[in-house]
Amino acid sequence: MALIYQAGQVQQTGQIVPQLFVSIQQPAQVALNGVSTQRIGIIGTASWGPVNTPTALSDIAGYRSAFGEKQPGATDMGVAVSVAQLQGTSDFRCVRVTDGTDTAATGTLSGVTFTAACTGTSGNALTVALSQVGSSTNWQLVTSHAVLGSRAYTGANWEALKTAVSADGSAVIAVMLPATTPVLAAGSVTLSGGTNGGAPTTAQFVGSDDTDARTGMYALRNQGCALGFIHGLTDTTQASVIGAFGMSEGVYMIATGPSGDTIANAIALSASAGYKSYGLKMMFGDWLYFSDDTLGTVMVSPQSFVAGKLATLAPSDSSLNKQITGIVGSQKAGLVSAGSSKTYSNAELAELFTAGIDVVCNPAPGGSYWAVRGGYNTSLNDLTWGDEYTRLTNYIAESLAAGMGAYVGQPINNTLFGDVRASILGLLSDMRGAGYLDNTGTTVPYSAICDTSNNPQSRTAIGYLQADVAVQYMGIVRFFYINMQGGAGVTITVSNS
Repeated sequence: MALIYQAGQVQQTGQIVPQLFVSIQQPAQVALNGVSTQRIGIIGTASWGPVNTPTALSDIAGYRSAFGEKQPGATDMGVAVSVAQLQGTSDFRCVRVTDGTDTAATGTLSGVTFTAACTGTSGNALTVALSQVGSSTNWQLVTSHAVLGSRAYTGANWEALKTAVSADGSAVIAVMLPATTPVLAAGSVTLSGGTNGGAPTTAQFVGSDDTDARTGMYALRNQGCALGFIHGLTDTTQASVIGAFGMSEGVYMIATGPSGDTIANAIALSASAGYKSYGLKMMFGDWLYFSDDTLGTVMVSPQSFVAGKLATLAPSDSSLNKQITGIVGSQKAGLVSAGSSKTYSNAELAELFTAGIDVVCNPAPGGSYWAVRGGYNTSLNDLTWGDEYTRLTNYIAESLAAGMGAYVGQPINNTLFGDVRASILGLLSDMRGAGYLDNTGTTVPYSAICDTSNNPQSRTAIGYLQADVAVQYMGIVRFFYINMQGGAGVTITVSNS
């Protein structure tokens, strides 16, 4: 009878008894799946929700459930989610930041204190009601909120009701009983006293990279975000720090200048801030008007518009000349409804782009619509200055990092060399098929070397393995020249083809 076993469970030398051995081999080769290029990380303020904790959501409805209703203010995350969703984005990680003076709403019913589970003014609309249902030992505690929803808990006494609330991970209140537990009595109370606190500082928005309790921007670490921004933060002195985070985490960070900025001031700030990084996209402080469904016409930083558009594009594409929706005007152009349409001159655009600053404006090269006008990051190197370089580089690096670690601990031999090459080439082949790399020519636009030529025994003997990967990106049309010749004396030659 044959012996069936998993690979490695039976010694393959030194056997005595004649036998048939069937070894089930698991695939040794790692199949790499590309990482998401659509997830946006947003750091900002809100009137509800956990602080310094990344929260996953897919639309503005999910935002309201997690962070309450949108609030007026340049740093409110709700407006940013609305704007990005309008561009077609549906994957967010939101991080609420406060200045630390925010308070939770509270209320008292029959001596029992209820405290909102989160700080913020949204808690002031929370209603807690106690009523008897059916028998005298069946009571129901109901929390209600127009945006956060309703929840109901049942119990025969206050201890049982408190236990039920504590066991609910999505409860919007906490229950505190007095020293002497009161008798149940029907009634209701609306919580009050919740505040959002003051405006967070730049340091609080940027946060701390403490591995035990990351805050602010650093709370986005390991969240798989392809794009990120601190909504409405205009302190350009932190641009280099934000860009460094983007490069270390593989996140294309988008920053903005102050609302109503001038070109001269923006250029001066860019020179002093020293942000020259392909990990950072700096938008000019020409803020945009947006018609919000809750707040009406509001002025919003360009960050959410740009991030939302980039999230819908392939990583090999650029934001340049891609139409952005939802804009009803800008500080430069004025409101469209007022008939204002002031535009940028080529000289003004050249000044901004030379300083590594991009802008959203109307018209675009493709027509009279709102779009990102340059498609540049802040690197100022003409080989790495495009959105596409940052996003495609991050995509490849993050995809390799997500799967190739499985080879650590394996014996170094020709089989391993082949498996490593196959994994990398498989990813790049899939990218080419998806159109992320040139698929029109006969030359393969990538290579992967992992063999004895770049892995001498002197290094493999002490545990080093090296793979050299080269990938040729596609260029982006930025300067389109059409040579036209016209006139009565022009001779036209027509070929059969």
